[in-house]
Amino acid sequence: MNILIINASPRRDGCVSQMLGLVRKEGEARGAEVTVVRVADLQVRSCIGCMQCRSRQECVLPYDDARKVLAMINEADAVIVGTPCYWGNIPGSLKVLFDRIVYGMMGESRRGMPLPLHKGKRAAFIATCSTPWPFNILFRQSRGAVKALREIFKWSGFKIVATVEKGGTKSRPSLTGGDCHACRKIVERLMK
Repeated sequence: MNILIINASPRRDGCVSQMLGLVRKEGEARGAEVTVVRVADLQVRSCIGCMQCRSRQECVLPYDDARKVLAMINEADAVIVGTPCYWGNIPGSLKVLFDRIVYGMMGESRRGMPLPLHKGKRAAFIATCSTPWPFNILFRQSRGAVKALREIFKWSGFKIVATVEKGGTKSRPSLTGGDCHACRKIVERLMK
């Protein structure tokens, strides 16, 4: 199995990175080929909204890392996205990436209805935020980030098999045993 991990955290050693590190180790221990992409390391220009990618099936902007990530998604059997919560949503850098590759995530019927391009693939999400548990869920903080990812991946045809939300990262930056267990379960669900 080929697993792509997209890390949207700018912190190399933060909770998201630690959790994704556990996922990577578990995937490799189970024989998966795992590739990790850090969004903070990418060079991606913002979408200009020309809509030409819908008919051309490629972006008109000069080649950059957005196309590299799309090629990795196309090659992957499963995608795991880890993200911190920014204002109850995903960081802008991750949104810009997905805006740029929309043409490769979902197509369009002649009537303009979405057509999923990644049926049969699986996805899982990890979201963290500083809002303490259970308020990270009740106030739709980490839940908002997961909701945004669900929209992108649902319309792209992925089956979402797991989500992990960790709140209170400001006061509890270390991973708990429960966090570690949840990360290992992600890989188990992806590989079923």
